[in-house]
Amino acid sequence: MKILYGVQGTGNGHISRAMAMHAAFQAFPELEITWLLSSRPREQGLGTLSAFEWRKGLSFVARNGSIDVLATLRQADLRQFRQDINTLDLHGYDLVISDYEPVICHAARKRGIPVTGIGHQYAFMHQVPRRGDNVVVNTLMRRYAPASLPVGLHWHHFDQPILPPIVDLDHTVNPMQVQPDKIIAYLPFENADAVCALLRQFPAYQFYVYHPAVPHADTHNLHLRPISRTGFKQDLLDATGVITNAGFELISECLQWQKKIIAKPLRGQMEQLSNAAALQQLGYAAVTDRLDATAIEHWLKTPHHMQQIRYPDVARALAGWIAGGQQETVPALASRLWQQSSLGAAPLDAQPATA
Repeated sequence: MKILYGVQGTGNGHISRAMAMHAAFQAFPELEITWLLSSRPREQGLGTLSAFEWRKGLSFVARNGSIDVLATLRQADLRQFRQDINTLDLHGYDLVISDYEPVICHAARKRGIPVTGIGHQYAFMHQVPRRGDNVVVNTLMRRYAPASLPVGLHWHHFDQPILPPIVDLDHTVNPMQVQPDKIIAYLPFENADAVCALLRQFPAYQFYVYHPAVPHADTHNLHLRPISRTGFKQDLLDATGVITNAGFELISECLQWQKKIIAKPLRGQMEQLSNAAALQQLGYAAVTDRLDATAIEHWLKTPHHMQQIRYPDVARALAGWIAGGQQETVPALASRLWQQSSLGAAPLDAQPATA
């Protein structure tokens, strides 16, 4: 089976999911995957994959913790986007899959080819916690990367036919004994100097600051690290907590490894604002709308007490589902996977069904 799999490269969450799916596909050699990356500079790559198609796509611009609407509109090359849609060759593929990648979705829709959409954004087609949405935002969410068969992912099923997260962690590895003073700060959309100035106010803690605008350096209680997936996962193993924006994938990994979390959603970004609302509703993390000393100090001093959350190997399950021709319904697949999680319950409207 030949598959075209599109990955939207804004941020690193989609890349992490792609890496988890790539690893899972190795168990099914009958699947021939062509990967396509967009909405990210080609030179930033697609994780460990060296062979992939690339298109410019569409993305947003964030500055100092907020969406910059004018800069986002200025950088949008709609003429190139339309050309990429019109020229993308979909012949010879048995299946088209999109992790919220717009070029593939619109090219397939224009040609009447079905698309399987796998990603967190597709969960918003269901009744999940929302914040910051309106008619315009909801329309953009639906039309950005439309899929004929959407498969949404979320931290909880919320009694909807959505799946647990795809977690890009080795399921056979357990976190090491945590260092109680080790905190990771991953805030790529915030000003790096402001983040460092804030964290210097807490000398009792060792902060590992991962950011695209910092060099590799160690000064006092700050350990600056440029973005590195391998280094980050190694530091995450024995960290006690994580300060981050409200992106889906990293928080999924933190929940799997029971890390204490404080999330500051990106202002003006409906997905992150809604993720923050979900975290508050579930009691999975502290949430703050501003990064300031008061919020960080309160979070650092608050004991971490939360139920253990264990998600099944969703990537392996999805790879098998795809290799089997997607015969099982999405509600049945959701029910089966949630029953394998530590939550132990299936969505009310996603009880097992005949495939």
